[in-house]
Amino acid sequence: MKRKKKLFSRPRKAFESSRIAEENVLVKKYGLKNKKEIWKTLAKLDYFRKRAMALARADSGEQEVFLNKLKEIGINVSSISDVLGLKVENLLDRRISSILFDKKLASTTKQARQMIVHKRVQVGDCIVNAPSYFMPVALENKILIRESKPKKEKEIKEEAQ
Repeated sequence: MKRKKKLFSRPRKAFESSRIAEENVLVKKYGLKNKKEIWKTLAKLDYFRKRAMALARADSGEQEVFLNKLKEIGINVSSISDVLGLKVENLLDRRISSILFDKKLASTTKQARQMIVHKRVQVGDCIVNAPSYFMPVALENKILIRESKPKKEKEIKEEAQ
C-alpha cells in the first residue's frame, strides 16, 4: 500500500509571533480544529496561484476554463490578476462549516463543525461529514439539516429507571 503524500507544508519558522497571531485569529473565526487546516488551505491557494501564473501566458480559452472552475467553487474572480490576489479567507469562506454559519443554520462555526462531523448535514442526496468540504455554488441552496432520530419507547423506559 502506498503512503499518501502530505497536502501541506509546515511554516519555515516555527515560532514567528506575527504568523501565530494571524493563525489564531483564523482558527477562532472559522472554527478550525488545528492550524494544519490553515496550512492545507494555504497549499491549495498556492496551487491556484501557480496555475494562474502558468496560464498567464496561455491563450484565453484555457484561462476561461480555469476561471470558470474557480467560479463554480464560489470564488469570485474575473481575471488572472484576481486569482493572484486571493487570500486565505476567500477559500475558508467557501467551506461548508462557514456557509452553515452564514446561512444561520448554526449559531457558531464550532456548532456547524459538530453538526457536520455528526452527519447531520445533507447536501442534495449526500450526507457530508467533512468540515473542509468546499461548497459549490450550485449546491448551496440544497443544504438540509437532518433531525436526530426519535428515541424508541424501550430506550425511554431504560433512561427513566
